[in-house]
Amino acid sequence: MVEIRFHGRGGQGTVIASKILADAVSKEDKYVQAFPQFGVERRGAPVFAFIRIDDKPIYIRSKIIAPDHIIVVDPSLIDAIDVTEGLKKGAFILINTGHQPQEFQHLGKDFRVFTIDANDIAIKHRLGSTAAPIVNTAILGAVPRIFNFVKLASILQSVRENVPVNPDENAAAAQEAYESVKGV
Repeated sequence: MVEIRFHGRGGQGTVIASKILADAVSKEDKYVQAFPQFGVERRGAPVFAFIRIDDKPIYIRSKIIAPDHIIVVDPSLIDAIDVTEGLKKGAFILINTGHQPQEFQHLGKDFRVFTIDANDIAIKHRLGSTAAPIVNTAILGAVPRIFNFVKLASILQSVRENVPVNPDENAAAAQEAYESVKGV
C-alpha cells in the first residue's frame, strides 16, 4: 500500500486534488481511498488530504500518520509546521515552489525532494487569479513524473472529467507540470 499526505491551505484545491488523483488511480484498476482533514477553517488555513493506493481492497479508515510520500501544495507550510512528521525513510516530497530541490536539504537526507512551480503554471493558464492561483491540477501533473502508480493519461482524463470550470486549461496545466518537474 502507498500512503500519501497532502499539505495545503484552504482555497488552493488540495482536497479536490486528492479526489482527482484517486479517480485517476482507480482508472488503472487499483483500489484507492481519498479523504481530507479539516475543521471549520477559513480560506488560507492549513488543510490536509490523504490518499491510499493498493492492488487489493483497503480496509483502514484512519488518517495517515506515517506517509510514504508527501505533496506540499503551499510551501509556506514548510516553515509553519513539520511537514515531514512521520514521513518514512526514502520518501519522495513534491513541493510547489520555483526553488530548486537542493534548497530543501534541511528537510532531511532521508528524503528525495522534487519541485514544480505550480503557481506560475496556474497563473499562465489563468487558473484562479495572480493573487490566489488554483494550483491543484498543476500539482497533479507532476505526480506521474515522480511516482509509478499512475499515468499522465489517467491524470489528464480525470482532470477533464472532474474539473467543472476550464477543464482544457486545467489539463494543459497538468501536462506542462509533467514536463517541468525539477529533481527528476
